[in-house]
Amino acid sequence: MIKQLGYVTQRRTLDLGPAKLSNNANPKSMKINSFRQLAKMDRLGISLLVLTICTFLSFPNRGLAQDTNSAEKVTKKWAISQFGEPEHFNGLTHWPYVNPNAQKGGRIVMSAFGSFDTLNFYVLKGDWPKSIGAVYDELMMSSDDEIDALYGLIAQSVEYPEDKSWAVFNLRPEARYHDGTPILAKDFVFALNTVKESGRPFIKSFYIDVLSAEALGDRQLKFTFATVDNMKPITIAAGLSPLPVHYWEGKDPTESSLEPPLTSGPYRIKSLDPGRSITYERVEDYWAKDLPIKKGLHNIDEIRYEYYKDLTVEFEAFKAGEIDFRQETSAKRWMTEYDLPQIEDGTVIKAEVPSLKPRGMGGYFFNLKRDKFKDIRVREAIMTLYDFEAIQRTLLFGQYKRISSNFPNSDYGVKGKPTPEEIAILKPFADQLPEGTLDREFIPPKTDGSGRDRRSTRKALSLFKQSGWELKNNQLISNETGEQFQLELMTGYPEAQRTALPFIENLKKLGVDASIRLVDSSQWRVRVHDSDFDLFVAGYNFFPPPGSELKNYFGSESAEVRGGNSGGIKNPVVDALIEQIVGAKDLQTLQNTTKALDRVLLWNHYVIPAYYNDEVWIAYQDRLGHPDRAPTYKIGFPSTWWIDSAKDQQTQ
Repeated sequence: MIKQLGYVTQRRTLDLGPAKLSNNANPKSMKINSFRQLAKMDRLGISLLVLTICTFLSFPNRGLAQDTNSAEKVTKKWAISQFGEPEHFNGLTHWPYVNPNAQKGGRIVMSAFGSFDTLNFYVLKGDWPKSIGAVYDELMMSSDDEIDALYGLIAQSVEYPEDKSWAVFNLRPEARYHDGTPILAKDFVFALNTVKESGRPFIKSFYIDVLSAEALGDRQLKFTFATVDNMKPITIAAGLSPLPVHYWEGKDPTESSLEPPLTSGPYRIKSLDPGRSITYERVEDYWAKDLPIKKGLHNIDEIRYEYYKDLTVEFEAFKAGEIDFRQETSAKRWMTEYDLPQIEDGTVIKAEVPSLKPRGMGGYFFNLKRDKFKDIRVREAIMTLYDFEAIQRTLLFGQYKRISSNFPNSDYGVKGKPTPEEIAILKPFADQLPEGTLDREFIPPKTDGSGRDRRSTRKALSLFKQSGWELKNNQLISNETGEQFQLELMTGYPEAQRTALPFIENLKKLGVDASIRLVDSSQWRVRVHDSDFDLFVAGYNFFPPPGSELKNYFGSESAEVRGGNSGGIKNPVVDALIEQIVGAKDLQTLQNTTKALDRVLLWNHYVIPAYYNDEVWIAYQDRLGHPDRAPTYKIGFPSTWWIDSAKDQQTQ
């Protein structure tokens, strides 16, 4: 029986007990006593991006305190945060959200939608498999209870001067790769050079302000930064994983490959069937397994991902007991298809988990590289025809919330009208801002939910007419070329195709030659990288606190880079605000500037905001055990969970 969980199951409400929130947490979250969230199960490689790119650290020797050399003004720490001090700065025996005595062993099977054709996530080519990040270690790792705290893993400590223009990471002598060779400073130098020279634009964007890496010795690694008085580059450097020079000698790290690489993490790749399955096995002699920051983690011996290209077949596999854990993303399926005997008899647990995880924008992204979308009135007209209220009523079972920020569920996104602080930041750009930016709350267009809202139709027609398009013989025609307005919406996910159909129908009613194109994951990636789309369905994550990665999302320079700002946003105000964000010296300034950027992006209608779920829906076999207390920002699966051996034997 599960104790103190804090989410709603089919049979009962369980309580997980209070979890301490970081200073950056949303105050609303204080009412949640539970599995604060389930991060997406690595869909589109998100957990991988978190591993490779950004802000996560760990902790070396328990009890090591801050040591500041007043003569040289160099600070030495085992745990850092961009703002303030980490919660566990004074050391810990284990994370409060793990069971340090959790059982080890067993095997689980997971499912994944789509396919994969490479194990190299550093480069732009190919799709990588789920949870590939589990085979890697970083200099420092994160606490799942905190937004931006990092604790030493491979690095037992970090030193930096008062102006933060450089940092030296001191590596643990016991850190080893899976072949037994030590992890050396030169491996990080090679990794940084590989990322900066040949990495995907998104990964490279994080390291813009990390100028160079230098091996001062086998276990001393120095980074030099482009900025001063800013902790962000130090936390970015701390998220770097090593690439072993002795392994990569004679190999090209920029090529797509299905050869399992040499790594140092808690798991290694045991086997794979390209595009169909991948199996990870726990490394029993993992070098970091006895560190306090690793106790109670990585308990399952073998984790296998089976890939499916049909969502119905994937769900049927779960119902048949072939899949042990499932995150549901379809409201229809969650509300109508989980009336299962396994849930009734308790062998499968169904749970709705409140989520505190900061989100990113999700919706329909315009391609501004195409002339028909360059007029802001055209973009607003199309947005007006997206009837969220009708979709919520007819397809989403009332389970979702409309997105109204590029940084929802966080302290970095807009709420209400502009504050005096935001206005002060935006005032210098007043003549370049869309009407409403400085004095009104951004609210996505609303309808009466009937699916036949005439006000929306009239407004859209008016906006189209102002921009040179008129309805003639039931076709929206350009006054300049005489051609009908054409629009193709591209998605790689069948569920998105279903929920977009009412939007497409509304466009057709207004004379637009509109269609949906469903493509596989590899086609989706190539077409997005090549900006070969009108609208595409997507969602992006941001990594709080936001920083230089915003240049890749929204910056003018990245609009010319394949795999960068694929929507083609080129806005000098956006560029200027991103620079202010990167240079922010305190949390309040950073938050106010990010909110100002959010308003500029929203009022320019670069994306049609869709919706998000403030809960995570999961179902899992009862033989899976987990701690009584979950982390604030993640459910912890699979890293903090384990297999109950007694229940496991009963199911054999």
